[in-house]
Amino acid sequence: MNAAYAEGLLSEHTLAHRLDVLFASAVVDPARLVGDLTRRVPRRPRRRRDERGILLALDWNGAQEALLIGRHPDCDVVMADTTVSRRHALLIFRDGGWIIQDLQSTNGTRLNGKYVGRCRLRPGDQLALGDQLLRID
Repeated sequence: MNAAYAEGLLSEHTLAHRLDVLFASAVVDPARLVGDLTRRVPRRPRRRRDERGILLALDWNGAQEALLIGRHPDCDVVMADTTVSRRHALLIFRDGGWIIQDLQSTNGTRLNGKYVGRCRLRPGDQLALGDQLLRID
């Protein structure tokens, strides 16, 4: 949990709450405590450059605090692909970077090919919402 906090995946309040849960119980379900957190693993170099996907140009200066992505017209980023849920994922700007959080979507969210619940984004990452591919810039 400390590493997730250091990477900006948990707020100070959420970390404190989860630590309280951890220390208050004799039996802890790890999936319930940290199952939604996905730590980054180093990316393997690509054999060839894959330019597929839509470019998602994010403001890395923090002008926006959050972006909702999905098929619903009220979302900040509207995707037409039917494999994208109506409210698929939330992008949150925290500590100088963007964090993707899957909103219990039907087809899941993948970052560089790995399913994630919540994970920090970096420029160059490939994000898949259902079958819709996005390149992070």
